[in-house]
Amino acid sequence: MASLPSARPGPVVAWRPMRDDDLAYVAAIEAQVHEAPWTIGNFRDSREAGYAACVGERDGRILVYGVLMLGPGEAQLLNLSVAPDVRRSGLGRALLRRFIADARHLGAEQLFLEVRPSNVAAIRLYETEGFVRVARRTAYYPPAAPGAPREDALVMRRALDPAGRPSAWFKAADEHA
Repeated sequence: MASLPSARPGPVVAWRPMRDDDLAYVAAIEAQVHEAPWTIGNFRDSREAGYAACVGERDGRILVYGVLMLGPGEAQLLNLSVAPDVRRSGLGRALLRRFIADARHLGAEQLFLEVRPSNVAAIRLYETEGFVRVARRTAYYPPAAPGAPREDALVMRRALDPAGRPSAWFKAADEHA
């Protein structure tokens, strides 16, 4: 009788709040993966404003990170990025799901995000996680290259169910605030 090989789980990713000493590394990844990247100052400002900023790391290396802004009744995903060499490994989806759970737990009834229409992989991810297109912001993103046109943003929304438990990293961030 033939048997299927056992599925081996990949190395575990440790989730934790983004720290000041992560900012240079995160900004370096950001510069590799975005046409109009956030700066160290953008990440620092988001942390100082109290936004939820998280990283996922393996063997001491940050592979995925994101920033979530919470407001009365809603949340907005401001940044979700994956290092180029580990894309399509499920890390972006894992962080997105953590942010969805945390937003829900903290009372958000809906979660919004903006994405470039040219970012087909991200749009596909968001749609498979329950986001729907609700608007378009004309000429929202800075040009990808000098002389290039500004790109629109698709605004996507996901309704959130009633509160659940927050992820462990968010609780740890809250305890250290």
